[in-house]
Amino acid sequence: MPYDSSLDNRLFSKSWENDTTKLTVSIYSYNNGPKKLQISRETKDSEGELRFGKMGLLNKEEFEAILPFLQEASSQF
Repeated sequence: MPYDSSLDNRLFSKSWENDTTKLTVSIYSYNNGPKKLQISRETKDSEGELRFGKMGLLNKEEFEAILPFLQEASSQF
């Protein structure tokens, strides 16, 4: 069965942004299946537009910024 975006339900989402990066913590459930956590990173290009990139490593500022979101998300499971 191929992926169907209409079956992907976002149950929780919070974002943090600075001058160059946006991090988003989300919980999704596909087709009413198990809840799953996603952390995504977007970075700004030379025109200031956000582009998805590899999640990679977090620096301390990023970690401390999304930690409350992770704690809140954990209560959603």
